[in-house]
Amino acid sequence: MQDCLFCKIASKQISSKIIYENDFVIAFNDINPVAPVHVLVIPKIHIKDLNNIGKENEKYVLECIKAIKEVAKITGICDDGYRVISNTGENGGQVIPHLHFHVIGGKNLGAKIVN
Repeated sequence: MQDCLFCKIASKQISSKIIYENDFVIAFNDINPVAPVHVLVIPKIHIKDLNNIGKENEKYVLECIKAIKEVAKITGICDDGYRVISNTGENGGQVIPHLHFHVIGGKNLGAKIVN
């Protein structure tokens, strides 16, 4: 999608602090972190949200899940624990309509839900 901010990051039209990348996904620091570690993991193709996952793009989603594990290792939060969030739709808090996973950690997050 041409006007999508995350598509522009994935295609390197917009620079970001890349934490991890492969042929299917890119992971970069969130510009408004809610914790010491706050990384976004996105597929390199445009998938609007969790409701738009299908056979044609499931490989990208699986690669996102694998990337989350790598991001946790790279950022040093793997052993202490971390939270993974994917918002869907406006009422779910999704601001950018491109599937993405927040990987959040580096402090005790407790049981509360992070916006």
